[in-house]
Amino acid sequence: RLSHVCSLSHGHCSRNSSIIFNKRLILLMYRKNTPFDSYLCTVEQIVLNPKASKAQKYELALKQAQVLCEGESNLIANLANITALLKETFQWFWVGFYIVDASELVLGPFQGPVACTRIQKGKGVCGTAWASKKAIVVPDVTKFPGHIACNAASLSEIVIPILKNDEVFAILDVDSDRLDAFDETDLKYLALLERLVSPLF
Repeated sequence: RLSHVCSLSHGHCSRNSSIIFNKRLILLMYRKNTPFDSYLCTVEQIVLNPKASKAQKYELALKQAQVLCEGESNLIANLANITALLKETFQWFWVGFYIVDASELVLGPFQGPVACTRIQKGKGVCGTAWASKKAIVVPDVTKFPGHIACNAASLSEIVIPILKNDEVFAILDVDSDRLDAFDETDLKYLALLERLVSPLF
């Protein structure tokens, strides 16, 4: 079972263990009398089984995201690592955070092409999710009233508000260059990610 993710540079992969090298992926199996724990360690990149289902990829990504943020108090560093993790896991066209700053959403850490820097509350998909405090799935962005086209290649979108004490602190925005790319599985697991990200604010 995958119970922990660690970085070799931080020295968390010590102890008596059997190490199996597979390109950039290192699996450590603890040799104990109790059932062993399996540890995924990454040096620079996340490596996943391409045959894994979407749900399986999310489950692993959530565990990795949790460990990436453990012991790190800097918000930007944590959001940057989470966006990199999601981008590399799912190869979305664009993924990133917009952070609430007074009456605007301001571009935060992201992965993908350059993006809109500021979005007004209630404007576009992100601004609407902020105002409603609800996640939004858009199968075809051209059919969303008031959609802000930061990049014409973006065809579908999912937006998750990051709430803390019923106040929106940020928006997780994910774009795909395919129509109808997001479904209930994405909603379910990105909502779980929101619970992980919320305490960072």
